[in-house]
Amino acid sequence: MTPRLQTRYAEEIRPQLAQGRSVNAMALPRLQKIVVNMGVGQAVTDKKFLDEAVDALTQITGQKPLICRSRKSVAGFKLREEMPIGAKVTLRGRRMYEFFDRLVSIALPRVRDFRGLNPDAFDGVGNYNLGLSEQLVFPELNPDKFNRVQGMNITIVTSARDDDSGRELLRQFGMPFRTEAKEAG
Repeated sequence: MTPRLQTRYAEEIRPQLAQGRSVNAMALPRLQKIVVNMGVGQAVTDKKFLDEAVDALTQITGQKPLICRSRKSVAGFKLREEMPIGAKVTLRGRRMYEFFDRLVSIALPRVRDFRGLNPDAFDGVGNYNLGLSEQLVFPELNPDKFNRVQGMNITIVTSARDDDSGRELLRQFGMPFRTEAKEAG
């Protein structure tokens, strides 16, 4: 079965993006991948924190994470080269659309004091970055099992060439960006 947002992109969003433009359908902006990253600084002292983060990422994304290791030794942080200090997952295709759907429709509305996402968090070439301060906004996680709050960074990579095209694509997908009218009021 095709994910809901993938069908919506093909039937509604792509034709809307093509309106007023005489451009090839493959040149229109689309989602390429989503990277979910958890940095676990406490993994230096205790490996169970990293195992907990890997388990949380596995449940959230439905895919086994890659363990990220340190590149340098930093004595001030008691960090040695090649120590495991984080985990990341790269989602493409079906899993990417399913994760994005859950992020936009379920997880973001569960964030405490949520007033919308920053519309300026683009990197200059149409990719969007957002940070979540706790992983428990995802309903897949049992709050009793994960007693330590762990944040994550989510990077949404699009094929857009500029920020405005990427912003319009994500807005069409239902990404809840802040508007200037809400900031003034």
